[in-house]
Amino acid sequence: MNHPELHLPALPAGRHYRFHTMVKPGGARCNIDCEYCFYLHKTELLQQEEHARISDTLLEQHIRQYIEAQTGDEVVFSWQGGEPTMLGLPFFERVVALQRQYAKPGQRIENDLQTNGVALNDKWIAFLKENGFHVGLSIDGPRAYHDRYRKTHTGTSTFDMVMRAATLLRNGGVPFAALCVVNRHNALAGREVYRFLVDEVGTWRVQFTPAVEPRSFKQQAPSTIAASLLPRQDSPQTKPGHPLSIVTDWSVDPDEYGQFLCDVWDEWLATDFGRVHVNLFETAVAQSAGMPAQTCTQAQFCGKAVALEHTGDVYSCDHFVYPQYKLGNIADTHLGDLAFSKPQLQFGQAKHETLPDQCRRCEYLKLCWGECPKNRLLKTKDGQPGLNYLCSGLYRFYKHIDSDMVHILRHLGVIK
Repeated sequence: MNHPELHLPALPAGRHYRFHTMVKPGGARCNIDCEYCFYLHKTELLQQEEHARISDTLLEQHIRQYIEAQTGDEVVFSWQGGEPTMLGLPFFERVVALQRQYAKPGQRIENDLQTNGVALNDKWIAFLKENGFHVGLSIDGPRAYHDRYRKTHTGTSTFDMVMRAATLLRNGGVPFAALCVVNRHNALAGREVYRFLVDEVGTWRVQFTPAVEPRSFKQQAPSTIAASLLPRQDSPQTKPGHPLSIVTDWSVDPDEYGQFLCDVWDEWLATDFGRVHVNLFETAVAQSAGMPAQTCTQAQFCGKAVALEHTGDVYSCDHFVYPQYKLGNIADTHLGDLAFSKPQLQFGQAKHETLPDQCRRCEYLKLCWGECPKNRLLKTKDGQPGLNYLCSGLYRFYKHIDSDMVHILRHLGVIK
């Protein structure tokens, strides 16, 4: 992968950058209480106030700097949390107004909103439609699977509220993706979950995210776990539910995750190829065709997706919002300079540089690249640290689609 920006340190701040920022305008604040959420604990870890909210001044600074820092004809803003809708419609009306104020001539501004859907109503739908927002709606499958970990603060179901949101989005003509966390529970029902998301939720975009967190994730970044504490591949401690497991009980079993992907792939290929976009499948096809990865987790390098907290603090990634990965604050340093600072470049390059030898020898290296660094929680069989927790499952999946991929590439005219 080429990094031409790395050779331009003397250029004025914010003029020659391409990167992405995930904005947490309300910090970790949320109106539901998902058991597996990797972000709720940031309230305590970062000592956030109860009603966290980005100030008007910082919001304007971010929008101005982010637009300044983009060299292309498109700028994509991603609003996440916590739950970003808790800031209310007036906040996002101001967002759109500021984007129009600072947009460069001929530049297209896009907005993504990741939400649990609880607060959506007709007014929200009209706003999202009018302003061209793309929505990611979190839902983990049919009621029994969804409600297993996604509950209200009083422990009650959120399923009906999310399905109501899906209906509003669909009927309102707002494009949305189903964001499904594959966990220890729903991983056993791949085809059922997939068909529900496509047929009942009614979306043509599905994003599967594996639930993987070390037991110590509330106190320390995954990358800081001592190598001596990492279990070897295939040891009992690599499985969720084991009393000495490296991961939480709700983390997906790696082999079951692999089978989940295989089952969904077979269903997708048989019925929905070319109609439904599944994030991991589309990027596997793209990479097999010699194109870049479409997801950061499967890319050779990372580091071009920083996280912005409501305080203006910028972190290397929203999965690495820990004190040691703080790059600075946009009130002091231009966002573009933080995104391409030396610590962030080192963070992005470390994904490739720290790959264990077992990965480098793998026949599917160029489809995986060791997946997300936050999931590198194991030692290889020969004791080398840095193996991805999901390795066995991802290998099973890539092996499963091997012959199918040849037919797909022939169909696309990539090979004869």
